[in-house]
Amino acid sequence: MSEMRFDNRVALITGAGGGLGKTYALELARRGAKIVVNDLGGSADGTGGSASMADLAVKEITEAGGTAVANYDSVATPEGGEAMVQAALDNFGQIDIVINNAGILRDKTFVKLAPEDLKAVLAVHLEGAFYVSQPAFRAMKAANYGRFMFTASSAGIFGNFGQTNYGAAKFALVGLSNVLAIEGKKYNIKSNVIAPIANTRLTKELLGALAESLEPEQVTPLVCYLVSEESDITHEIYSVGGGKFSRIFVGLVPGWAAGKGAKPSVEEVRDHIDVIRNQEGYSVPSSIGDEMKALMESFNA
Repeated sequence: MSEMRFDNRVALITGAGGGLGKTYALELARRGAKIVVNDLGGSADGTGGSASMADLAVKEITEAGGTAVANYDSVATPEGGEAMVQAALDNFGQIDIVINNAGILRDKTFVKLAPEDLKAVLAVHLEGAFYVSQPAFRAMKAANYGRFMFTASSAGIFGNFGQTNYGAAKFALVGLSNVLAIEGKKYNIKSNVIAPIANTRLTKELLGALAESLEPEQVTPLVCYLVSEESDITHEIYSVGGGKFSRIFVGLVPGWAAGKGAKPSVEEVRDHIDVIRNQEGYSVPSSIGDEMKALMESFNA
């Protein structure tokens, strides 16, 4: 079986100075990709900054025979996003892969969450992914090739106590990726999402004793495959951690239809709620169009 290679490909990875992002950078570089290592070098809550994390990751890549440059911009501004994409174009002439990995935590229970902590987390996770991906998407569209990876979390997809801001931001990335997958289809641009479970500086305290069995390197193979030329997969979500890989999807059940033009009562909804909630016979829509098609079909049922 031939080794998967990334020769002549350029990857921008945010938050690549440590944790998951660094493992992606090291593995893609080992396989021939040129890497832009972005890392602000701030603390887990997003405060502060330092060039050391990005520089150390670049040093490790180059000492192993790879090619990489460092970028220290914040993802949380349009200017920062533009600058790191431009760094890829200026240094390597192209951008083929974007892995949106940068993140911060400011966990509080819902009633204690301050507006500034909501805004800060949304700014890094959601706005940051937008600011980085938009200029990259333009360049990929012109080149007729691109791969996006967004980092969501089970905290958003399934919910987790004390992570209102983080969960909201992470699930929003699923919507962002879905639209990029649809708009990028005719330009050979693929976009997918992972919900990783791994021992990093952001999750170490949350994972407890389980952390020892959840190394970041166990997430890396799926990410590298999904951003490769060999993968045609797009518009999907994956749970990954501890060497386990599982697809997550949003399904649409057949439900109950009152009929075209009908105006059902509250009581009718109550009387059919078990049918409405029944999970058997679900489909997995690939766009809002699939949902509308299911609705129109119910008119004729």
